[in-house]
Amino acid sequence: MHLVHSDALHFDKPVASYWEESANPLDLPLVPLRTEIRCDVAIIGGGFTGLSAAIELSECGVDVCLLEAGPIGWGASGRNGGFACIGSHKLSYAAMIKTYGLDATKHFYRAMKDSVDLVADNASRHSIDFWKHGQGEVTLAHLPNRLDELRKEQSFYCATFGEENEVLTRDALRERGLDGPEFHGGLLGKIGFGIHPLNYARGLARAAHKAGARLFPNSRVMRWEEKDGAHHLYTEQGKVTARRVLVATNGYTPEDVSKRHAGRILPALSNIIVTRPLNDRELKTQGWTSSTMAADSRNLLHYFRLLPNNRFLFGGRGGTDSSAAAADGYCKLLTATFHRLFPAWTEVEITHFWRGFVCLSYDLVPYVGTLDDKKTVWTALAYHGNGVAMASWCGKAAARMMLDEKRRDDIPAVITRRLTKFPLPAFRPLYLRGAYLWFGWKDSH
Repeated sequence: MHLVHSDALHFDKPVASYWEESANPLDLPLVPLRTEIRCDVAIIGGGFTGLSAAIELSECGVDVCLLEAGPIGWGASGRNGGFACIGSHKLSYAAMIKTYGLDATKHFYRAMKDSVDLVADNASRHSIDFWKHGQGEVTLAHLPNRLDELRKEQSFYCATFGEENEVLTRDALRERGLDGPEFHGGLLGKIGFGIHPLNYARGLARAAHKAGARLFPNSRVMRWEEKDGAHHLYTEQGKVTARRVLVATNGYTPEDVSKRHAGRILPALSNIIVTRPLNDRELKTQGWTSSTMAADSRNLLHYFRLLPNNRFLFGGRGGTDSSAAAADGYCKLLTATFHRLFPAWTEVEITHFWRGFVCLSYDLVPYVGTLDDKKTVWTALAYHGNGVAMASWCGKAAARMMLDEKRRDDIPAVITRRLTKFPLPAFRPLYLRGAYLWFGWKDSH
């Protein structure tokens, strides 16, 4: 079973994104799998998670082969907003503390901070040119009453995590070059930076290849059998036999092939537009000159940032129709919202629009761990639309756990406890529509 329209699974061609247009070429001799091979660990998915795991395992001497249905970085890893920052969960911290305990929640928060550092370390270690840009992230109050909520959030972060975030008034936003008619204040955090995500994915691919991992793009897994104590993965033209498998496909996980994932994930659309480069006059007229990453305080949030070449990226959650026919409507809706929030730029050309899937879990936190009692099938996924940093970290964490199960204690219990099945999973699309209606109402009050 797959919860998305077949139009969204165009593995034969990359998404027409700004990242695809501007990325450095991969320049590796990679070809689809066209024969039968054996390995110790087969990784399904060639994004941040799978590539990070491939690097870690290969550097430890494990024989790894990686299968990607499209080009390397084809999925969310090559088409996201490029926010390397704290995030990856939709469960509130209050609910997290109640469910997992304060110590486990603090452990998870430290892991998220570490994940941002890992992205920077990967760039340095593997010489990846990923356009690092800006510092920190601001949450913008989209209604006046949200500023009080952000003040409470600031106090909570300080008391619980020792984080010194800064509350910005509307005047302070204007002084920082973060102005807009619907921004009534903000909460500024110091952690994070913007990147070119496809450059990052391709850089990780080069590192994995250099470490000895065998990477096979355009090699979609069509069938998966388990027999004779091994896993047999069949692609259109080849076959991989492996002792263990790591599934790292996030919102593109095919539940008919990877049956252990069936009913346990929920893909959700995210949409992005990018403008032509803005000149200094246009930036000053709007009052947005900052390179700080930003998102508004909506549940169905909008996220945006100025790119290094002064193009402006604007994204938003929402929509349940991933067919090609629906794309134009979503583009118009997102563009109209962009014009409302940034009215000085209503005449600025939109040069790119694209969409893709984020992945939600029922527990609203990521999961890293096994999916079978024999510990031969592993997964790492469900970053809830904020996976640049945590996907990198979780891929590495999954690899370490596969190398030594005792390393489980190093991973926050928040993300290793379970990958819960949705109740009545066949109704997941209806759950999503209902959630959008509810969040839309909450966001207006």
